[in-house]
Amino acid sequence: MFEEQFNGAISVEHWFSTLLHSSTICALTEVETTFAELAKNTLANVIHSQSNEPAVERREFRGNLIKEENQKFINEALGKLSSLEAHDDIIPALSLLRENNFKTVAFSNSSSKLIENQINNAGLNNHFDEIISVESTGTFKPHKQVYHFAAVKLGEEISNLTLVACHDWDTHGALTAGLRAGFLKRSKIPYNPLYKKADYQGNSMVEIALQIIKRAQS
Repeated sequence: MFEEQFNGAISVEHWFSTLLHSSTICALTEVETTFAELAKNTLANVIHSQSNEPAVERREFRGNLIKEENQKFINEALGKLSSLEAHDDIIPALSLLRENNFKTVAFSNSSSKLIENQINNAGLNNHFDEIISVESTGTFKPHKQVYHFAAVKLGEEISNLTLVACHDWDTHGALTAGLRAGFLKRSKIPYNPLYKKADYQGNSMVEIALQIIKRAQS
């Protein structure tokens, strides 16, 4: 859906990797902002950097991002990300975990409102016990502070928590903070060998859920 908005000229991967770079810099240097604001600014910058490219000009991108129609265009593109469908393996995996007495939590850099919209639009309302946003911490994952914030919010020892993510920087951040972690391989990009190795790895969420359950039962 994101690529359709830009007719393939800008990929969601390019935008998201740039967004993560910005959020990490903000976390390290204590810049106060929100993930939503960063997302908008990053997309504006990505469009601006491409605005002089012939392929972009043919798709009627505008270089002047101050104009109201450009902001509307950006908002529409980002709005589509809140209506994505869940992968087929998510509901079976969450159901499996809850059947085995695990608490399932959605934990994101995004605002509470955006996470709730995404979960609602993906039909996952009844599959999470809690929803946690980092927004009140003033920083973002992978800063240690946000993982400890989640533990306090849940009233759990941090060592009792497991974060599952499809980004190695997130699993590394969780492991560094004292959690266990599972790496869900959604892309062909290999796990960074310099990062702490995830406790669980799998090509589907169900695979990882089964590994978590097996470890708890051993």
